[in-house]
Amino acid sequence: MKNNEYILGISAFYHNSAACIINNGEIIAAAQEERFTRVKHDRGFPYNAINYCLEEANISTDDISLVAFYDQHWLKFDRLMKTYLAYAPDGISSFYRAIPKWIKDKLWTGPTIKRILNYKDKIIYPEHHESHAASAFFPSPYETAAIITIDGVGEWATSTWGVGTHNNIKIKQELNFPHSLGLLYTAFTTYTGFRANSGEYKVMGLAPYGKPRFKDKILNNLMDLREDGSFRLDMKYFNYCQGLTMTSDAFHNLFGGPPRKPESKLTQRDMDLARSVQEVVEDVMLRMARHVKKETGEKYLCLAGGVALNCVANGKILREGIFDDIWIQPAAGDAGGALGAALYAWYQIMNKPRKLNGKRDFQKGSYLGPSYSGYEIEHWLNEKNIPYQKKDPEGIPSLAAEQLAEGKVVGWFNGRMEFGPRALGARSILGDPRSPETQSVLNLKIKYRESFRPFAPSCLAEDVSKYFELDRESPYMLLVAPVQQSRRIKQANEQKNLFGIDLLNVPRSDIPAVTHVDYSARVQTVKEEDHPEYYKLIKEFKKRTGYGVIVNTSFNVRGEPIVCTYKDAYQCFMRTEMDVLFLENLVMFKEDQPDLKDDINWREEFVLD
Repeated sequence: MKNNEYILGISAFYHNSAACIINNGEIIAAAQEERFTRVKHDRGFPYNAINYCLEEANISTDDISLVAFYDQHWLKFDRLMKTYLAYAPDGISSFYRAIPKWIKDKLWTGPTIKRILNYKDKIIYPEHHESHAASAFFPSPYETAAIITIDGVGEWATSTWGVGTHNNIKIKQELNFPHSLGLLYTAFTTYTGFRANSGEYKVMGLAPYGKPRFKDKILNNLMDLREDGSFRLDMKYFNYCQGLTMTSDAFHNLFGGPPRKPESKLTQRDMDLARSVQEVVEDVMLRMARHVKKETGEKYLCLAGGVALNCVANGKILREGIFDDIWIQPAAGDAGGALGAALYAWYQIMNKPRKLNGKRDFQKGSYLGPSYSGYEIEHWLNEKNIPYQKKDPEGIPSLAAEQLAEGKVVGWFNGRMEFGPRALGARSILGDPRSPETQSVLNLKIKYRESFRPFAPSCLAEDVSKYFELDRESPYMLLVAPVQQSRRIKQANEQKNLFGIDLLNVPRSDIPAVTHVDYSARVQTVKEEDHPEYYKLIKEFKKRTGYGVIVNTSFNVRGEPIVCTYKDAYQCFMRTEMDVLFLENLVMFKEDQPDLKDDINWREEFVLD
């Protein structure tokens, strides 16, 4: 047996390609391809992510014991062909668009991996939802737990439940295509004018502005929902099996008109549609959770799949007390499938023992991406003649807290990049939660995105119950919790009559920048052992203001991935109205900076050896 058994996990070709490396079961590195190519949701082969993981592990492809790909592409092709045949000739346009991609890339996954990596050994292919389940259970802190996975579709499965025990997962039941909770949510995402596979979180953020007046129409017409959370969709209302759109004319007639045109003005109807489908998703997930609890008797629940990023539904499952606790994979979507496939290979295929880590999970705070030294960054800044101030690293958290307390918007680039869609204090834009203006400033002047979008708080783990109705950690920003009643501001009579987007500008608590219109917040708790510098920053902010909580949003602008390198960070800083940028212990103030030339490409190129 080798002293070091390296397994490379890969997800590619569908959504959010990614790679990861584990060594003897320990997660060494993981990253999404989009961070390197700067193409949001990049689905191409993850050359750059693989190269990074090999570099981080300090190995070559010759050192890899096993490669694990996150799904079984031949079963996906089987589902695709059978679906087209079932709907023929209606799906001919979609067929002609999809098949060339399969013939060129997707059917040749194994040979492609071997050719690119010059790899001659075994490749294993867990099923898509096995990879999700493995990513949910194996990094969790539980010896045994129930597992639920929910997404759009894998090979055939769209939702599964099962049990994880020690080093083994077993899927007990699944719901199959075309009956999909993820695709139902995506249908409403496109109908309300947002992009499929990227705009679902906008629907979740829009929902609190609306009323659930279409909920019964969804439940009575679109789906037959059962007590155990399983359901069947009436496919006459959908077009994704055979067409190039998600919804059909019958859907449009049922809900009163054609889909909203992207970027057009949001109406109260759009908000009500968002609220309605959100409540349906919550109902389905609660029924699933209760059923799985009844069937398994397990104390704990692990979640993965793209729908597990619905942090509002996650928070409701927790507050219902169905399980003692839940753990959600931070990279719950397809990117996390790379990690799940690698862990599945180590535990399930190689039958390696799994040792618990006390109450801590094995995800390392999800800080699994690249980091850069102050020396490397300083060399580049000098080369580009960029003005900066070099500070003692010990004083950086205090200086950043001082800037926040003065109302400045801070770009914060520190340590290893996060794996998953959430910025967790390594690649973040930060603000003062006490200011009613922070949300609009960040949305309109920094992120260049829709004004209704809420912002999340990062809170000292030990202080979380002072601000939110939450009695446990939420390190990955995947739980929504209500703001404490004692912090809420009583609404004036004239404000009580407001509805829809007019609710946006009404301060609702003493931390208005992170309090959504329904008094909720998507909470991240921060512990010193996970990210010492970020923890110290919030601690210093508390010393100055009395508040152990700050605004945290991802370091990017709308339509771009979260920044990866210091070059990406500087470009984003210069193209927005951020006030100050911290690159490790190097500080740049906006007023000191020269104009940024539009023709400069700051991106760092990564080439696979």
